[in-house]
Amino acid sequence: MTSIILASKSKARKEILEKNGIKCLVVSSNIDEEPVKESLLYEGASPEIISKNLAELKANKVSEKFNGELVLGADSVIDLNGDIISKPSNRDNALEILNKLNGKKHCLISSACISKNGSIIWNYTDKAALTMKEMSDQQLIEYLSKIKDEALYAYNVYQIEGEGRNLFSKMEGDEDTIMGLPVKKIKEYLKNYEI
Repeated sequence: MTSIILASKSKARKEILEKNGIKCLVVSSNIDEEPVKESLLYEGASPEIISKNLAELKANKVSEKFNGELVLGADSVIDLNGDIISKPSNRDNALEILNKLNGKKHCLISSACISKNGSIIWNYTDKAALTMKEMSDQQLIEYLSKIKDEALYAYNVYQIEGEGRNLFSKMEGDEDTIMGLPVKKIKEYLKNYEI
């Protein structure tokens, strides 16, 4: 199968690709996502558009440096009734976010884009619905105490492939989408690209 450049530092995304037989070289885009998100929100962009634009931005930025190579950018957005939940800035903020999601259903939107020579040649966005259990403050604090800083700030407040799975009473949607990368669609595209 085609090898690809992954414009993301996400270990989970790299593992998903490798488990699916897609070799990848990791090159971080180093994009500061918050100002982009704020600008898009100001313009009234939907959570899907925000996720797609961030994935495109990452893919295009890295793609400009690697002529002729396929570059995959990805982004996931948590949408709680139209309110975009960003990654926590500190542990107090992480607890606030968990309290917002506590006992509620939210939407997780994952986008993937493939770029070549600085331009998007393919993109896909998928959604999953997650319902968080009703938990006490103490349970949330205990949960956070098990999460290392690196995971907390990289994956938002829950990492589905780790402790985060225990937060939910219901998960509806593709497992890979929930983990941040709709890999089945990426594989389909790459298979057709090789033909």
